[in-house]
Amino acid sequence: MPFAIYVKKGAAPRIGRSFLLRAKNAVLGRAYDLSVAFVDDAAMGRANRVYRGRRVATDILSFPLSRSSGEILLSMAEIRKRAKVFGRGASNFLSFLFIHGLLHLKGYSHGSKMEREEEKIRRKFEI
Repeated sequence: MPFAIYVKKGAAPRIGRSFLLRAKNAVLGRAYDLSVAFVDDAAMGRANRVYRGRRVATDILSFPLSRSSGEILLSMAEIRKRAKVFGRGASNFLSFLFIHGLLHLKGYSHGSKMEREEEKIRRKFEI
């Protein structure tokens, strides 16, 4: 079903659309309508302030719009910064975060159950 990727100039990821689609289908199913937007820090900061009350940019935000649709915002600038902190490459960390965001859209909250599911999916995709 519908799957859209939007990239703000200068915010382009180094990851294939095919991975994003395969991961989306594995976690949420083919029928789930997902929009993925790669945005700059300013846009991410505004979204984080409006929707979470936090005045800083973040790496990822997930928004379930309905049971069968949602949106994920990603900031490559923040992802690159955090990847360095964790000693990972930006593409690898992006893959991890994308799966993390998909699980939030599926209804998971932070905790051991979500971590187990993340690990299972990461193994499947060799992340």
